Amino acid sequence: MTIEEFEKNLLETKLSKKEFAELTKLPYQTVMNWKRNNNAPDWVESWLQNYIDKKKFDNIKEIIKDEL
Repeated sequence: MTIEEFEKNLLETKLSKKEFAELTKLPYQTVMNWKRNNNAPDWVESWLQNYIDKKKFDNIKEIIKDEL
């Protein structure tokens, strides 16, 4: 995943790099250093997709809960 793709996905998830670092328990500087290589580690893409999916699931749960 390129840094551009990573940053685009962060925008989609409404996460800042700092929030991402905190959630993944990475030092913020590590996340910032990915820019030097112009790519994020392989696991980041699936982590972000799982985060997106969970947010969707949580939204569905809230809608159903409100209907009951």
